[in-house]
Amino acid sequence: MNLTPDSKVLIQGFCEYITVTHVTQMKAYGTNVVAGVNPGYGGQEIYGLPVYDLVEEVVGEYGVIDTTIICVHPYQVLDAALEAIASGIHQLIIISPGVPPLDMVKLLRKAEATETIVVGPNSPGIIVPGKILLGTQPSEFYIPGSVGILSRSTTLTYEVARELTHAGLGQSISVSIGSDAIVGSSFLQWLEILDEDEATRAIVLVGQPGGGREEAAAHYIAEAIDKPVIAYIAGTQAPPVKQWRQTGTLAAAIGRDPDFGTAKSKVSAFSHTKVPVAERPSQIPELVKKVLA
Repeated sequence: MNLTPDSKVLIQGFCEYITVTHVTQMKAYGTNVVAGVNPGYGGQEIYGLPVYDLVEEVVGEYGVIDTTIICVHPYQVLDAALEAIASGIHQLIIISPGVPPLDMVKLLRKAEATETIVVGPNSPGIIVPGKILLGTQPSEFYIPGSVGILSRSTTLTYEVARELTHAGLGQSISVSIGSDAIVGSSFLQWLEILDEDEATRAIVLVGQPGGGREEAAAHYIAEAIDKPVIAYIAGTQAPPVKQWRQTGTLAAAIGRDPDFGTAKSKVSAFSHTKVPVAERPSQIPELVKKVLA
């Protein structure tokens, strides 16, 4: 991915998922947010940004756009994303939650065919501390360093960052892949990216109940990742019958282990592959220091 201060960034949509505070924070952080797209509002200014009706108008005015941050209504995400891809944008961050699953399936097929990376939906985005902020993550919780954060959660992503920062452990990059039932890029993709990233010395993976992404990540770490990984799984004290709506829990699927999708299953998977698992966020810095030592 092109994640530098020079990267040109576009915002598609100005709904409740992004506010003037978020846009102001991105610009203050040095992110090169060039414009916004909001059909019917072309020629106006929103949150201090010039607004256009179409993505292709922005490309015509500013040249190649590296990343678009999509903040439209969930049922409009597919159209917005396809418009961005058609205009040559191949890094998509979807802030909006609750995108229809079939829309995501269609988007992911198009993304695969066009080598487009999709982060989200239901993601606060990406931050490379000291360089660029893409999304709604609170930048004050981060300092530059060598610990990569890879998470499914929204708020837990920057809660972990805050714990690391307070312990004097800076971060190389923080990515929330999103917590909808179907998301774009996976733990496996980002583990590979962080494993190859020269600025990252250790990885913190934050999971939560629902699906089998963490189990797959645990196996992948054992097979292909050279850098040390620390895991934290939220919801270990949640009742067994608890269904996490936003993560698309499939524990009742016929033929699957009764523990499928539970926090217990995920902790067990990491423990089996000898990945240290923190019992609480405040324990993460201690484990990171240990593996770095």
